[in-house]
Amino acid sequence: MVLQDFYKILSEEKVSDSKYNFTILVNEKHDVFKGHFPGNPIMPGVCMIQIIKELTEAVTKSSLIIQTLANVKFMALINPEVTPELRLELEIVTTEDDLVKVKNTTYFNDTVALKLSNVYKKI
Repeated sequence: MVLQDFYKILSEEKVSDSKYNFTILVNEKHDVFKGHFPGNPIMPGVCMIQIIKELTEAVTKSSLIIQTLANVKFMALINPEVTPELRLELEIVTTEDDLVKVKNTTYFNDTVALKLSNVYKKI
């Protein structure tokens, strides 16, 4: 975990061979939110991308580096004081050439906060 105590995994569910659901709890008191933004904390997009990478590494049991970000759509602001619990749906497929393709949808309550498609290279 790059940011210590930034989030914790509340649950992990393997839905199918390639689909996983995670529920995480974001630490709204983390120092990141003191600068992003004081009095109105908002989850930095780069932190969400890092969380997805770390969850994918846990599933694949591999160290990964981002090769491409094909689609990143931030649909709603995540305020950790209001909605610290997030649900991440990940579809993870390893290709024949050992690349890891991920499709993610992140929710708070029933609101879609983020949609992302990317490819990682194993390192």
